[in-house]
Amino acid sequence: MAEALTPVKKAAAVIIALGAERASEVYKFLSEEEVEQISLEIAKLDRLSPEQMQSTVEDFYGLCITQKVINEGGVLYAKDVLEKAFGQQQASSFMERLSKSLRSKSFEFIRKADSKNIQMILQNEHPQTIALILSYARSDQAAQIIAELPRGIQLDVIKRIAELDRVSPEMIKLVETTLEKRFSAIVTADQVEVGGVPYIAEIMNRVDRATEKFIFDELGEKDAALAEEIHKLMFVFEDIATLDSMTIQRFIREVDTKDLAVALKSANEDVKQLILQNMSSRMRESVEQDIQYLHNIRMRDVEEAQQKIVGIIRQLEEAGEIVIARGEGDEILA
Repeated sequence: MAEALTPVKKAAAVIIALGAERASEVYKFLSEEEVEQISLEIAKLDRLSPEQMQSTVEDFYGLCITQKVINEGGVLYAKDVLEKAFGQQQASSFMERLSKSLRSKSFEFIRKADSKNIQMILQNEHPQTIALILSYARSDQAAQIIAELPRGIQLDVIKRIAELDRVSPEMIKLVETTLEKRFSAIVTADQVEVGGVPYIAEIMNRVDRATEKFIFDELGEKDAALAEEIHKLMFVFEDIATLDSMTIQRFIREVDTKDLAVALKSANEDVKQLILQNMSSRMRESVEQDIQYLHNIRMRDVEEAQQKIVGIIRQLEEAGEIVIARGEGDEILA
């Protein structure tokens, strides 16, 4: 049941479980924004079942133990200890999640910087350096920067990010020194996971439709297997055709009808009919009328409207309100 909780709700649940005195000590280590987010979530929380609270606290405890054994004995030692304590599957989950957390500690200045400033810093860098740095950026920043790169470099950077696996802290430090920036924190693990196909899929989920189409057209010709691997982890507007009726009805409630009309103006006919079929009669009549009277609309506006809808679908998935199957072996059980 705890899986239905968002990360902020889980953090709020842990703070509640700690009690007011200990929670106040924890707050000293959080930013103002984090304190505000968690405090707001605590105020909004009505009640949690004992099972949800126990599962959330146990999950938090497992991550704390993981951090401790990695710091004290390194990655291999931690893996051995965690597998004995929690089992192989749970240990792998803790290690993977903590690895992402460790990654976020490096290049903190990148995540706080304006995308245009990052673009200026990277404009004369080698594609491998750009790929490494963008692997530490927020995915929305990376999407904006990749969209502004010259077409010839875009594809090279995309492939290099997808092929990144592990980078030593020494290499990270060298890159940061070259850019005359300091580490925000020292990574204590022997190696840190960066980049990879899941991360490039997240970036591709955020780029504009024109950039997405260009990259997949080019990448499909040069490395079809990689293009397919990335695409399986993404969700694009055309993938609405794979959603069930309840999911479609759920996201429709969040979408402005004007955006729906624009998005459907030149949409795939299967997607268009599927969306219309899952509307109320009154809403469908209104949207179809809007579509009929839409004239001289730019393709860019259609793509932006479709991107808005995809963004809403992804937000609902991240919030745990809908579930989207991706690729083979990821079927949804009712």
